[in-house]
Amino acid sequence: MQNVTEFPLNATSLKTLSIIIKVCVVIPSFFFFLCCIVVMLHIFASHRQFLDTSRYILFAYMLVNDTLQIVLSVLLFLFVMGKVKFAIVYCMPLLFLSTATFHNTPLILATMSLERYVAIFYPLQCPAAWHSNRIWIIILFVWFISCILPVIEYSLGERDPTVDALSTPVMCIYSKVNPSPIQTFFKAVVSVLFFAVVAVIIIFTYVRILLETRKMRQDRVSVNKAMHTVLLHGFQLLLCMLAFTHPITETLVLNSSWSAEDVAFFNFFCFMLIPRFLSPLIYGFRDQSFRGYIRKAFLCCSNKVKPRLPL
Repeated sequence: MQNVTEFPLNATSLKTLSIIIKVCVVIPSFFFFLCCIVVMLHIFASHRQFLDTSRYILFAYMLVNDTLQIVLSVLLFLFVMGKVKFAIVYCMPLLFLSTATFHNTPLILATMSLERYVAIFYPLQCPAAWHSNRIWIIILFVWFISCILPVIEYSLGERDPTVDALSTPVMCIYSKVNPSPIQTFFKAVVSVLFFAVVAVIIIFTYVRILLETRKMRQDRVSVNKAMHTVLLHGFQLLLCMLAFTHPITETLVLNSSWSAEDVAFFNFFCFMLIPRFLSPLIYGFRDQSFRGYIRKAFLCCSNKVKPRLPL
């Protein structure tokens, strides 16, 4: 009888320990990423040369978008871990922004690749929309596309008649808000279409710039830099596409001793958070101008906290 009564307690303790470990893994990683992003945004806002360059404006926009995406993901993760439930009317804005920022990332990468293409092929006749004082028009257009798709997505399917959107508390996850298979299919099609279009744009710009380097005899350094930048955007896109590998990992881990919650956390941390952490950091630390200012910022911080030796 004693063994029977101890089993639920042991299971509950293990589950609580698992939740604590997951939170302790996610939160420090999140704050490290947030610290790096704040430093890079401070550098961007403090130097006029970045504010007057379309490429750096788009990079800052990507930083803000990825930060918002990660903040929302971590917030929803904490809600699920704590089993916090609230009405759909409060949950929908979080899911809407999370979906919009997720779709925003590949569009930003495509825009940054096209900006490099325009800068190389039309240096003297650059369209007005690509100038630093007009780039906000393209940014607004990207946001419009990213926001209109979640509206269509959440309007599809039928709602559960037993769930009141204003009062019934539910877990803030997609399957609870709208479990319709039509919505799931539409979401999968839109995501695949998004990444396919962006992949075509990145490949097109990379090939065109690669062919241009063979023709040009002068200023090949800048063209090579643009080609490497577009190639980096392709790598960033691959990092984002890791979010779609969760069905494969779920199938591979299905026969193991892992629980469904552990598999979901593994996919969330390895294929959602880490790629989002790495993508802007790789781009920021790779850029020579940004890298120099980042090094100075961290050196200044280390000198401030270093204790002075007594005379």
